[in-house]
Amino acid sequence: MTPTPPEARAQIVNMVRDFVRREVEPVASQHDRDDTVPHDLIDRMKELGLFGITVPEEYGGMGLDYTTFANIFEELSKGFMTLSGAIGTHHILTYVLTHYGTEDQKQQFLPDLAAGRKRGGLALTEPSGGTDMANLQTTATKNGEEYLINGTKMFITNGRYGDVFCLLARTDPDMEPKHRGISCFVVEKGGPGFTVGRDLDKLGYRGLDTCELIFDNYAVPEDNLIGGKEGAGFGMVMSGLETGRINVAARAVGVAQAAFEAAIKYSQQRETFGKPISEHQAIQLKLADMATKIQAARLLVYDAAAKKDTGQRVDLESGMAKLFASEVCLEVAMESMRVHGGYGYLKESPVERYYRDAPLMIIGEGTNEVMRLVIAKQLLRLPEYQL
Repeated sequence: MTPTPPEARAQIVNMVRDFVRREVEPVASQHDRDDTVPHDLIDRMKELGLFGITVPEEYGGMGLDYTTFANIFEELSKGFMTLSGAIGTHHILTYVLTHYGTEDQKQQFLPDLAAGRKRGGLALTEPSGGTDMANLQTTATKNGEEYLINGTKMFITNGRYGDVFCLLARTDPDMEPKHRGISCFVVEKGGPGFTVGRDLDKLGYRGLDTCELIFDNYAVPEDNLIGGKEGAGFGMVMSGLETGRINVAARAVGVAQAAFEAAIKYSQQRETFGKPISEHQAIQLKLADMATKIQAARLLVYDAAAKKDTGQRVDLESGMAKLFASEVCLEVAMESMRVHGGYGYLKESPVERYYRDAPLMIIGEGTNEVMRLVIAKQLLRLPEYQL
């Protein structure tokens, strides 16, 4: 991927930062409280081109690199992490299409996805689990010039308001190893056999449609088999998830930064024993640790993004970034609440929202327990790993 020039990156990030400050921050708490989807803000994101961040320009996207991609997710999440979710799995779909789709599939789907005329998602996780991808139960059975999809997908972001999904299904139940029997499809919403199930009521990450999708002999044209090749879907999505982990890690840095900024501002305003609490050593130690860990997390994120920009495999780096940044995010959110005391525990405080949003990054895009296994597996494959 061609690196985005620094001046262009700065201009784009400043545009997003201004959008967040002017339009997102004033309404974020209300959308979180009422669990309402901010359709007007999502429409503005379409106008800003954020649905096509990494889509090549020839297909209507912005063609930006993953460093800028991470910058954008960090800035959005500082204001309202939910908004980054509207384009998170959308970009996994566009990634898979860009890198593995046929030219006809790119021409058919990418322009509408890049413009936001269609919202994408990832139909991966199932009720029986999401970590063990190789054992997924959804099937795609060839029937003439179609595939019949049967199964249920769970925790699907953009499930209700999305239009197109990157779906993994088993096309060969007898294939060993099992992951080689899995194929990847572009599935468009609509028609008999496609049902959007219940909306899931979440602790945090509110204001975004998260649903289950139910497929009952849902017919998908054979032309929607990504790359036109059965059995290659596992590798396609695993590569896409590298970018997903970069975006989740960037979200974690954004939420942590917002929580830290709230803490340092409050510590300079709140007085005890005749002076601001920022002058007490106990608070200063917290602030120093918070800032240091956030910066370390940020550097991991941008290291993974920079390596992805070179076209290299980054499951090790993206796993490290996602693991560390998400754990730091939860810790910083808790520490910010402790700095705020009772005021941080109130629903009217954004710190309370940061604390509820933070766990998503620990369990989303692969739990951190899985991330540790991914990291260790990659380390053990290398003849020598030097920090």
